[in-house]
Amino acid sequence: MFDLSNELGVQSFCFRTFAKNEEVIQCVKDVGLSKIEICQKHADFANEAVFEQVIDLYRKAGVGIVSIGVQTLTGKPEVEEKYFKFVQMAGAKFMSVSFALKAVPGVYRMAEKFADKYDIRLGIHNHGGKHWLGTSEMLQHVFSQTSERIGLCLDTAWALDSREDPIKMVQVFAKRLYGVHFKDFVFDRARKPEDVVVGTGNLNLPALLKGMKEVNFNGYAVLEYEGDVNNPVPAVKKCVEAVRKEIKNV
Repeated sequence: MFDLSNELGVQSFCFRTFAKNEEVIQCVKDVGLSKIEICQKHADFANEAVFEQVIDLYRKAGVGIVSIGVQTLTGKPEVEEKYFKFVQMAGAKFMSVSFALKAVPGVYRMAEKFADKYDIRLGIHNHGGKHWLGTSEMLQHVFSQTSERIGLCLDTAWALDSREDPIKMVQVFAKRLYGVHFKDFVFDRARKPEDVVVGTGNLNLPALLKGMKEVNFNGYAVLEYEGDVNNPVPAVKKCVEAVRKEIKNV
């Protein structure tokens, strides 16, 4: 398992109200990190003309791009191959993805082809109980139909939303666990989720980190916090501190 205290990153969606990448970079530094997974709010992955500019901004600032996403793949190679090109140009090895159900199974073959071509691993983002890829049962079905280029980007909060145990999912999908989104929810009486600092809600953070160590996790890991939209830095910084504190005990 790599040292998460140094390799931990953040999802740029945390800073979605900041339009400029320069602002996002400052946010990343303010929370004490130097890795990022970039979402479409901060890069037009369909426009190759902007790739070099965006990547260069992060590179010169000392912020490593470890992944992009979540990218929904619909089986349009003329558009979606560009996503893979961005990842390769950025020097990253991962992309978090979802698949359009109507494009299955052909979209699997397209994804495998481009993942092989650009040497990238794809992590399916399990986006909650209402999403068709939100349960372990469906993920296992998809993996039975695809090559090992396609695995899991485990979002711990959305696993909780699906009434799944994210620690058990780490064990079950160990061989195809390519990414982790550290995210935590509490729920109201109607099961409506609310983001909280990781480890202060329903996520057993120590057990999660222990489980990742036990399976020798070697993918990428980023924090994601969607609360405090206009001023997310203080809470995200607390998330960073929480993970680093628990890592010392693993």
